[in-house]
Amino acid sequence: MRHRLLSLLVIISMLALTFATLGAAPNKTIGINVLLNTDISDVILADLGAHGRVRDLLPEINALTMLVQVSELAVIRALPFVAAANPDAERNAAPVDIVSATDFSNGISTWDLDAINVTNFGAGRVSEFDGTGVYVAVLDTGLVDIWRAYFPQERIAEEYAKSFSGGGGEVGNVSEQPNKWEHDQNSHGTHVTSTILGYNLRGTPVNGVAPMATVIPVKVLNQNGSGWSSAVAQGITYVTDLKISGVLGASPVVINMSLGGPELDAVEKAAIDYAVANGVIIVASAGNRGEAGMGYPGAYEPVISVAASGWVGEWKPVGNRAWWNNRDVADPTNSDDFYITDFSSRQLSGQDLDVAAPGSWVVGPFKTNSGMSLSYFFLGGTSMSSPHVAGIVALMVEKNASLTAATAEGILETSAIPLPAGCRDVLEPSGVLVAMCWEADATGAGLVAADAALAATP
Repeated sequence: MRHRLLSLLVIISMLALTFATLGAAPNKTIGINVLLNTDISDVILADLGAHGRVRDLLPEINALTMLVQVSELAVIRALPFVAAANPDAERNAAPVDIVSATDFSNGISTWDLDAINVTNFGAGRVSEFDGTGVYVAVLDTGLVDIWRAYFPQERIAEEYAKSFSGGGGEVGNVSEQPNKWEHDQNSHGTHVTSTILGYNLRGTPVNGVAPMATVIPVKVLNQNGSGWSSAVAQGITYVTDLKISGVLGASPVVINMSLGGPELDAVEKAAIDYAVANGVIIVASAGNRGEAGMGYPGAYEPVISVAASGWVGEWKPVGNRAWWNNRDVADPTNSDDFYITDFSSRQLSGQDLDVAAPGSWVVGPFKTNSGMSLSYFFLGGTSMSSPHVAGIVALMVEKNASLTAATAEGILETSAIPLPAGCRDVLEPSGVLVAMCWEADATGAGLVAADAALAATP
């Protein structure tokens, strides 16, 4: 009797804490993610069904999603077969003429590729590696309707592209939407993909970090650039299952996630662990929250996380109509020429920041309407930093397909160019000098360098 009383008091306390945390009425319906400490079974599903509606199953990681009333969350957490349960965490970030060029490795250089030593202005690519034979899954908003006008069709794995929608709020389940991956209205995923592959600039090929890699677009964010961790977990599990199934052959697989939120979701964490355990390497943005700390999943240790750096010469007038696509970053790379952006998330206790890469004023395809015209925009954010590193990892695993996530992360960190805490006077597009300052919690191991990382890859 005493044991039952204590259990009841624990549940009541958990209920009170849940209501306070969620700020919701106890009868409000929410979507939750549940991680089990055992295999999913009919008995467990029946037991959970007494507390809400079970929606999606992820048997690979012993997880599921549910629709429940807020008052049931603490009760579910107390069940003996439940390892963790939490509200679904929010995550933020038509046929046309085909691009004639199938290989952008001879494309023009840009300052950000020069900055990470993938290209050298006037001399082309620095390395023999270009991502051949590597799959890079971009978990994002998908691609815009006219993606074929920006990217070589051969570089996009249409047969494996996928869209996961739903999750969170009062929806609960995650559904698949055929072909929606190539009808994005947001453009975020298209811009991210352009850093990895390069792109067509109105007839001129622009180089990419890994221009011969094959991108698998996986839409996990909606047309507003936001979504839920349940959809992200589905995307990670889907890509991992592709690798396990053998349909990709022996090709290495890298995942880029230019997205995040303030909490680590238990099911998303389990999906990451599942991917890493099966040889998938995950790269993610650190977040754009500045001193408020990193976003997840980037801050989770097995993920290679990326802060946003900038170059003091981004807007500096140097004559001869110099611009983003004909600026020469001095070699060897001098950390005094670089800075950490003010928006880039700083590492808080318990978080793991690995390296920094260009994330300030990066140019790429970006549409503000659904028309057929081509358009290009400068974007800033750690969303832009992450694909630089994902592309470098693609080059590394092209050289050595046996690299694990931990080994790849270690190589990137030990080969990075240290960027100590400091300040730089940076010229803004308006022509005003702005002081950019940062501490040691903003840089990780320093500026990522593709040539050094490849040299250190066995």
